[in-house]
Amino acid sequence: MGFTVRGTIMQTPGPTKLEVRHGVAVAVSDDGIITSIEDANDVAPLQTVLLPGLIDTHIHAPQWPQLGTGLDLALESWLFEHTFPLEAKLTDPSFASEVWPSLVSTLLAHGTTTATYYATIDVETTTMLAETCRAAGQRAFVGRVAMDHPDGTPQWYRDANAAQGIEASARSIDAIVALGSDLVQPMITPRFAPACTDELLRGLGELASSTGVRVQTHCSESDWEHNYAFSRFGMSDTAALDGFGLLRDHTVLAHGDHLGRDDLTTLRARGAGVAHCPMSNAYFANAVFPARRALDAGVRVGLGTDVAGGARPNVLSQCGEAVTMSRLLDEGVDAELAPQDRGVAGSRVSIVEAFWMGTLGGGELLGLDVGLLEVGRPFDAVAVDTARPTSALRLWDGVDDDARRFEKVVRLAEPADFTDVWVAGRRVAGAAPKQGVA
Repeated sequence: MGFTVRGTIMQTPGPTKLEVRHGVAVAVSDDGIITSIEDANDVAPLQTVLLPGLIDTHIHAPQWPQLGTGLDLALESWLFEHTFPLEAKLTDPSFASEVWPSLVSTLLAHGTTTATYYATIDVETTTMLAETCRAAGQRAFVGRVAMDHPDGTPQWYRDANAAQGIEASARSIDAIVALGSDLVQPMITPRFAPACTDELLRGLGELASSTGVRVQTHCSESDWEHNYAFSRFGMSDTAALDGFGLLRDHTVLAHGDHLGRDDLTTLRARGAGVAHCPMSNAYFANAVFPARRALDAGVRVGLGTDVAGGARPNVLSQCGEAVTMSRLLDEGVDAELAPQDRGVAGSRVSIVEAFWMGTLGGGELLGLDVGLLEVGRPFDAVAVDTARPTSALRLWDGVDDDARRFEKVVRLAEPADFTDVWVAGRRVAGAAPKQGVA
C-alpha cells in the first residue's frame, strides 16, 4: 500500500542550488517510487524536514569494531598492527554475524540509505555482509577485497596469488547477484596498488570489462601511495589504474588527495570519480583533497566516512568537515608563512556543495537514480524533527532564513533527530514513531 509523507523538503538539485519546498505532501507508490509532490496547506512548515537519503561512497566494513581508535598512529602501523589483524578476524562467520548487523543498523540510523562497502578477502563473510544489507533494506555496493602483493600485505591476510584473487572475486560477484536483491550489488575491489600485483590488477580489470560490475579502489591517498605508483609503474596512480582497465564509468576512487590536473582530466574522460573522505584525510592523507578543483574540472565527487579511518559514521558530519577542510586548504595553516603563501586560494566549497556531494553527487558517482526527492525516483529519504527537546538543532523565526535553516539541519541534525529513514519506500530506521505519514 502506498503512503504520503508531509513536511518541508530541503535538497540540492545541483552543486550550487539549494531547493526548499515548504509544506508539501510526497506520495509514494507501493513499489517505493515518488509519484507526486504537492503543496499541503495543513502542514506545519518546519516541524518535519525531509532530506534525500545520505550516500556514503567509502566504508571499510571489517574496521567497524575499531571505530574511533588508533588515529594517532602512522598509516603503516595502523594497517599492519591493528587493521589487518581485525579484518582477518572478520573472515570468521561467527564474528561477522555479530559485526555486520551492528554496522548496517547503525548506519541506517545515521541516515545512510546507500553504502559502498569494502568487505574482507573471504567470499563467505563478504556475502554475509551483502545479505545483511538486503535484510535490513539498505541500498549497498559490497566488494570482496582483492590483495595478493607479498610486500604490501601480511602473509596471513592475502590471496595466495593473482589467479586465486581473480577467481574469488568472480565467485563473490556470483554469490551477491544470486541473492536476487534490487538494492544490493557487487563491486570489484582491488584494495590499492601497493597491495596488488600487476597480474591481479590486470585480471580484475578484465573481470570488470566482462561482467560490467563497478570498480572501487584507493588512489593517491597519501604521499606514500602517490609516490609509490611513480616508483613502481613510472606513472601516476590514476594512469596505472587506467592502464589496467580499472578506470571505468562510475569507478569510485577513495581519497585522491594527491591527484594532479592530468589525473582529473582522465577521471572525467572515463566517467570515474572520487569518494572524498575529509575527516580520514586529516589523519592519513598528508594533504587536503582539492574538492573545488575536482568539481570545477567536472569530475564526479561523493562523500565517504572511510570507517574506520574516519572516526564518525555520519555523512552529515562529513558535509561539515568538507567545508572545514576546504577552508584550511584555501587559507593554509602555517602562521609562519605569509598569508599569500599559506594556502591555495579559491579552494573553498560551500555547505550546499558539500551536501550535494553527500546526496545527489554520490548517486551520480555510483550511477544510481537516488539523492534527490523528485517524481519518478525511489523514495530514499530522512525525516528530521526540528523541534526535539534538548537537541542542538533549533530554528528561530525572524532570525533564520531558508539558507540558515538548511545549514543548521546539515550541521546539527543527529540520529536522535531522525524520526524516519526510508529506502525505496520502506521504513528502515527512525528514533521515534513515524511522523507526518498517512
